[in-house]
Amino acid sequence: MRIAVKTEEMIAKGLLWLSVMLTLGSLFAIMFHIIEQGLGVITWEFLTKSPEDMGRQGGIFPSIVTTVYLIVVSLVFAAPVGILAAVFLTEYAPKSRIVSTIRFATETLAGIPSIIFGLFGFAFLVIFMGFSWSILSGGLTVAIMILPTIIRTTEEAIKCVPNIYREGSLALGATKWQTIYRIVLPTALPGIFTGIILGIGRAVGETAAILLTAGSSLNMPTSIMDPGRTLSIHLYLLTFDGISFKMAYGTATVLIILILLINVSANILMNRMATKTSI
Repeated sequence: MRIAVKTEEMIAKGLLWLSVMLTLGSLFAIMFHIIEQGLGVITWEFLTKSPEDMGRQGGIFPSIVTTVYLIVVSLVFAAPVGILAAVFLTEYAPKSRIVSTIRFATETLAGIPSIIFGLFGFAFLVIFMGFSWSILSGGLTVAIMILPTIIRTTEEAIKCVPNIYREGSLALGATKWQTIYRIVLPTALPGIFTGIILGIGRAVGETAAILLTAGSSLNMPTSIMDPGRTLSIHLYLLTFDGISFKMAYGTATVLIILILLINVSANILMNRMATKTSI
């Protein structure tokens, strides 16, 4: 009997390791292929010049600027709203059907295809609100898309904070909001940052919704009311229209490096905050 149990455990572990290796192998194979093809394209001119001849020549600097603008605009709206909504749902809202309905709506919102968000952003922001194709329209649309992710991850992070922290703070005379602001949120920061990083990843890689709301202009945006072309849209158009696969590989490599830099920087900042909180 014991031999059979050990055999089952070994088989289960073997399958788990196999699945992990297949996942990592596929990831590294894709990244290696893209980076191998794209590194030779990346030069200083490629990073600092504007596209020429529909993207066949020149660089991708306007797309880099548009991508950064879009990330900032989406996070400015999504991060505060998502964190405050999660605080309300976990710390203030009583258990009721209304709260259950809100949570169900949030989970449903997370599963809606991005093209639906794009159509909504096009109809409401671009046409009805009169923002036209602009970084603001694209950023607000992406903010709505990443809002469920930030809310859910922040909720789970706040729930993981031990109740003894809250009880100790209240026993020392702090108000509920002071307890949340000074004790709960700093302790939950790693989980909150995880949600924000996931949101950034979706914002950087999104194409359909941004194409319908931010446009695909190759010009350098001077404000958030200008249209722009993000790196993901530039990559999509270069490959879909068959403009230049060489430039597409270079754009994809820059996109991968940008995401890695954002993740590494966020993790370093998160670890420093967690260290200060523990001290």
